[in-house]
Amino acid sequence: MELNFHHLYYFYVIAKEGSIAKAAERLRIGQPTLSTQLKQLEGSLGKELFERRKQRLHLSESGKLAYQYAEQVFNLGSEMVEVLQERLTNNRVHVQIGALDSVPKSIILKTIMQAYKMGNCSVSVLEGDGGQLLRELAAHKIDLLLANYPPQQDAKSIFSKPIAKLKVVVCAAPKFKDLKKNFPKSLEGQPFIIPTVHSHLRRELEHYFKMNEIRVDQTAETQDTSLQLLLGQEGVGLIPIAEVAAQDLIKEKKLIVLGELEGVYEEIWLASASRKIENPIAAKLMKAVLY
Repeated sequence: MELNFHHLYYFYVIAKEGSIAKAAERLRIGQPTLSTQLKQLEGSLGKELFERRKQRLHLSESGKLAYQYAEQVFNLGSEMVEVLQERLTNNRVHVQIGALDSVPKSIILKTIMQAYKMGNCSVSVLEGDGGQLLRELAAHKIDLLLANYPPQQDAKSIFSKPIAKLKVVVCAAPKFKDLKKNFPKSLEGQPFIIPTVHSHLRRELEHYFKMNEIRVDQTAETQDTSLQLLLGQEGVGLIPIAEVAAQDLIKEKKLIVLGELEGVYEEIWLASASRKIENPIAAKLMKAVLY
């Protein structure tokens, strides 16, 4: 039996969109035509790929298996097009890096500069939230992911390693300078701008405050390091942050360091996804000692 890849792609889009109507709109073909071609695929395979429940389509057990294979087929096809179009037209390897908002910009910069040292390449950087970027990595839409926690997904397809362990300090606007005395006990009852709950650093901080019997006043929380720094400059609260992320503002005296949180660190991780055709620069970055 020869597999009709047009029919397989139509099935793949229907499964992703969740309905024939939405898939027909995306594919710009009529619903009757799409339904017919789905039936032809099911007929050739001898299996029903969908079940109708409550007027919605749900993948059958055979459909779930077919979807897994279809996803690999079309991800590999996208990878081939990217390699041929981007890497062979100008002899320059294109590296796409995703980075969480919470990763210090200096770490992103160092990673980019390391990529340039490893070969003739161009670099794109996409910032966003962890869930979105992890899906982009798994779908091969980005080559690498920088995060401040080890990305968790299918252990067989996602690989990660720690690349930096950064000491954490408490920074603040100059008006808080008196809190340097008797640090860290001076933090008791002070306003804090802290990372969101999914952050590894958030858990580290909560443990530190508990062990040192310090209660703080949480005035704001954000995963965006840049926003955290801006709020700190405005005097909204104290910032527990990797010192490297605040070094420019410290040099400009817009922020001051009140003290170091001993035993608290911000870890940065680099992740990649298993691919049939490796991005050579991304592969070198995953193997190298970066920091």
